[in-house]
Amino acid sequence: MTEQNNGHFSIVAATKRNGITLTLISALLLCVSLIIFIAARHWFGPGLVLFTLGAVGLVLGYAKVSQPPESLKGDAEGLVFFHRRGQYRLEWENIQRIDVPRVSQGLDSLDLPFIGIKVKKINPVLDCISPRLATGLLSEQRPLLMTAAAQDDTLESLETQLGAEFTPLLTHGERYRGVLAMFGHRCLLLDKQLGYHLYIPADALDDEPVIVARRLREFKALQLSHSNQP
Repeated sequence: MTEQNNGHFSIVAATKRNGITLTLISALLLCVSLIIFIAARHWFGPGLVLFTLGAVGLVLGYAKVSQPPESLKGDAEGLVFFHRRGQYRLEWENIQRIDVPRVSQGLDSLDLPFIGIKVKKINPVLDCISPRLATGLLSEQRPLLMTAAAQDDTLESLETQLGAEFTPLLTHGERYRGVLAMFGHRCLLLDKQLGYHLYIPADALDDEPVIVARRLREFKALQLSHSNQP
């Protein structure tokens, strides 16, 4: 986490590092392999290996480069989560809890590779998130759904709640339809099963989730204390 003296911070995902370098090296390997195919056909085997490595590296490099420059950004007012499909903003006043979600595994507890955020009202999130980002997060949260299913003793209850995702959502006097309603239902379901509405994956962070979560709580407390000063 990079903190600035003006009360701002930003987080660059560790997975974004070396994206340009990987892309350039992969493109070079592809060029070399094409030269081998054309000018040195007796080296077809090594050329094929270079072509495969270059193609795979190019895809991975593009995935790194296409990520937003920052994954998280905070200021005196709140926190912004950036995704390749869009972004959403959370006001500090609306955040009730920030921590690493945990599930029971036998007699032990297991930390999930996410930072969980529990909000007081889901409406501000639904009002600012784009349908494109909501659709992407619904797809990416399938592993969390499987985890929630494993924690629920009554699968029929979970199936009923999942079926409710296709119905309009009425919360705090506001009605949502379509993909925003689906995302709102999903947030409420995950909060009921795992304790948090929103989840930031570990690959969007620059350190271990438990460390980043602690820093976010400290930054939130600092900003709220400043806002409460006369």
